[in-house]
Amino acid sequence: MSIQEKAYWVALGQIQRFGPIRFKKLINFFPTIQDAWFSNRQDLLEAGIESDLIDDFFIKRQNIAPQELWEKLGQENIQVVTIQDVEYPAILKEIYDPPAFLYYKGALSVPDEFCLAVVGTRKMSQYGRQVCQEIVRDLASQGLTIVSGLALGIDSMAHTAALEAGARTIAVLGSGLDQASIYPHTNRRLAQKIIEQGGAVVSEFPLGMLPLKHNFPIRNRIISGLSLGTLVIEADEGSGSLITAKSALDQNREVFAVPGPIYSQTSIGTNQLIKMGGKLTSSANDVLESLNLNQIKDFIKTQEIVPDSPEEENILKHLSKEPAHIDAIIRKSGLAASQVSCVLATMEMKGKIRDVGGMNYVLAR
Repeated sequence: MSIQEKAYWVALGQIQRFGPIRFKKLINFFPTIQDAWFSNRQDLLEAGIESDLIDDFFIKRQNIAPQELWEKLGQENIQVVTIQDVEYPAILKEIYDPPAFLYYKGALSVPDEFCLAVVGTRKMSQYGRQVCQEIVRDLASQGLTIVSGLALGIDSMAHTAALEAGARTIAVLGSGLDQASIYPHTNRRLAQKIIEQGGAVVSEFPLGMLPLKHNFPIRNRIISGLSLGTLVIEADEGSGSLITAKSALDQNREVFAVPGPIYSQTSIGTNQLIKMGGKLTSSANDVLESLNLNQIKDFIKTQEIVPDSPEEENILKHLSKEPAHIDAIIRKSGLAASQVSCVLATMEMKGKIRDVGGMNYVLAR
């Protein structure tokens, strides 16, 4: 997708009522979102957009400059992936209402086939801290990507434990991704560490979006939607972590819960989850066995693409899940055009790479 087209996705995303369901209507009706942006009332009505929202859109459209918005994203080092891009997380597409697009910092094109959400209370006890450190460390060391919400307490500990294990972790925010909006402010450094160690910080909320209370239940579906299952460590009766667990159940994903002392306020939610069928979890093995991931390290290793020649090794350095045009590959590799064409054709036959059209190539696994 062209940068110009993505700019219009971002522009339309400034109008909050254009959520996933209405975006899907526009995608299905118009050839491009740019066409939707410049459309008239009748076309929007035929696309299934409500009359009052159309009025609101026409008013707000006058004050939104798509290219200026795109430039602001660049200034903040924020990238955008749409649901039509090959690097959009495949597992997230499976939920009922996947975001039409995500803002992100860091690396989102890395294939995250094995993600686990880890959430819990902001007011963690020493017990919760110890459990989170041990279980997350063990899971991360086995190759699982840890997904959480960057909140204080269990979320922060989960991200930190993953980083200490040298693993990848993804933070999903309930605010904008610009530096001024990252919430909580005290975790800005943690967000930067996640990015520096090859992880990602993501959000579906636009630049400048404050961490409004109603944003968090919305973002929780992304935390669970990116993951094979959700592990809850300490949660009181009204905890937002239970909303994430419910989202996981609605998405037909596994729910795990660490039991706690019956007299502890932060054990009410987790103990209740276990009563309702959540899997009692006391170690990383409980999660790995339930998800049938005991051999995850071996599986990941077999998925790695091993070059068969120095030329393949050179070219593989310049390929990822994000499409790369053959001209860019030739330029970056320093190889002759005929040599690159030959090696690309050979690697495609071996199933190492794919041509996604227009002489653009991505890693096949």
